[in-house]
Amino acid sequence: MPLPAEKSRGIRFGLFEVDLQEAELRKGGIRLKIQEQPFQILTMLLERPGQTVTREELRQKLWPADTFVDFDHSLNSSINKLREVLGDNSDNPRFIETLHRRGYRFIAPVDGARAPVEEPVQAVPVVETAVPSNAKWPYGKVVGVGLAILVSLAALLIALNVGRWRDQLLGRPTTPLRIASLAVLPLKNLSGDPQQDYFADGMTDALISEVGQIGSLRVISHTSVMQYKGTQKSLPQIARELNVDALVEGSVLRSGALVRVTAQLIGAVPERHLWARSYDRDLGDVLTLESEVARSIAEEVKAQVTPDVQARLLRARPVNPAAHELFLKGADWQRRSYGDVPALKKALEYYQQTIQKDPNFAQAYLGMAQTYNSLGDGNFMASSQAFPRAKACARKALELDNGLAEAHVALAFSLELGDWNWSATDREYKRALEVNPNSWDAHSNYAVELAFMGRNEEAIAEGKRCQELSPAIPGPYYRLGWLYYFARRYDEAIAQFKKEEEIDPRAHSPHVGWVYREKGMYKEAFEELQEFPGVISLGHLGNAYARAGKKAEAHKAIQELLEFTKQGLGTWELALVYAGLGERDKAFEWLERSYKTHDKGMCWLKIEPALDPLRSDLRFQQLLRRMNFPQ
Repeated sequence: MPLPAEKSRGIRFGLFEVDLQEAELRKGGIRLKIQEQPFQILTMLLERPGQTVTREELRQKLWPADTFVDFDHSLNSSINKLREVLGDNSDNPRFIETLHRRGYRFIAPVDGARAPVEEPVQAVPVVETAVPSNAKWPYGKVVGVGLAILVSLAALLIALNVGRWRDQLLGRPTTPLRIASLAVLPLKNLSGDPQQDYFADGMTDALISEVGQIGSLRVISHTSVMQYKGTQKSLPQIARELNVDALVEGSVLRSGALVRVTAQLIGAVPERHLWARSYDRDLGDVLTLESEVARSIAEEVKAQVTPDVQARLLRARPVNPAAHELFLKGADWQRRSYGDVPALKKALEYYQQTIQKDPNFAQAYLGMAQTYNSLGDGNFMASSQAFPRAKACARKALELDNGLAEAHVALAFSLELGDWNWSATDREYKRALEVNPNSWDAHSNYAVELAFMGRNEEAIAEGKRCQELSPAIPGPYYRLGWLYYFARRYDEAIAQFKKEEEIDPRAHSPHVGWVYREKGMYKEAFEELQEFPGVISLGHLGNAYARAGKKAEAHKAIQELLEFTKQGLGTWELALVYAGLGERDKAFEWLERSYKTHDKGMCWLKIEPALDPLRSDLRFQQLLRRMNFPQ
């Protein structure tokens, strides 16, 4: 059947061009071999970029009822052939996204696409779009992408209205959903370039932080939602796994000096489109954009927003686009560092370059503070070097923007492990939780501080709150297992560590070895602790050897730890080994060295089970008083 005349023109995406009149697909001007059905599927997808083309629509168009074929097999085969020609991948698609059991969607920017003329388009309400008067997309450069997004938004509005009509016909409730919890799913990168993912991820992270300030909502942490990046799971399934009432999903497109964010709010059960909006801004106003989206979500879900939160959501200032770009690259390196020192140093380089471009970029100082804290906490840098730097950077961030919850967390962490300033630490964690009640970092680190004080039940309660904010990932189970260890509730600790491994077998924690040692299960303790290199595991392994009567192995651990002391590390761990050997004088000698060098291990003095044999000694009580732990 000949194509309508209006569609007889070229459509371009990436390096590809489709000639609808000649029914040809070219790449870089070279004609590619493609079979008829994959080509027709491509044509249907390109007619409606960004919009779902259902499996039923494809069946009706390409496999009529009188065609006797295995439809599912034929469709899947054609889609696979099409992806092969385009060099696409279903797990990490650049062009064709699979919507499980529903259909497919063309997600790359398209130039020259037009809705099919043979199907009249019904009028839909005008999309409320936040566009400043001076923002104009470059004509010709991204006109196709703009049209694609407008078509997509129109489709969302149609879906919203159709969904309401369907609910009425089926007798489903049409009253507004009560939304007390939500998750912001990873924003899709519409640039077509996977190298730009860091920009979309950074925008996702910022949006979660903004929405998280709304205390009347439970907002899932960034770590939990990022596991759904590129997922094929349905939205109801994701909502069930995260235990939320609603989901926010959307996309980001950057072109030149402009950025466009589209977002939609979807009720979870039943799945219902509630709201959709598009925002265009100059890159210099990207922080304002993030706050506007957060305010729109709060209004739509009827969340209670206090005057303080309202003021914070209006506080955004213009930024230097080049500085913002450098900051997002630094944040990307920091997110994927997982204790990798080169990655952390790369993050520091980008943050420092950000500050050179814009000395008032508060988030860059925050990023540096977090990175120095990670270096100190991981024993990659001496406490005496890492935490003072972290403290200075966090204070600078708060000087520029006192509403940054994570900067209060970073300051609290450096005051806690670096200065042992317990009252100031407590104050900063509480301030962080006032600013962002949904901050995973604030709840997680505050739980540890409570444990340091010996306030075990409060610490465990905070640990359980972390699980609510970060479900379906291993981290909160590791944290709670650790807290149970300090509370001497060893069986409950083991249960949490096993749950951690059930969720992700790669997330094996060395702390289960600490628990086995305290239960006298030395064989299991050796097996666990020997898997993990580094100062901390070596100290606990040496303690286990000593208590199991393996003195030669314990002294070997001491010799290895002495090498670390040349870098300003390992003094606390040497005290653990000597305590296990029963050599009290040596243990107190190294505890004294730990105190003088401000080793972060001293924070555990009040609660570490491995030091229980020393607690009756007068010298231990004197050390506790010098640490100024609150009574």
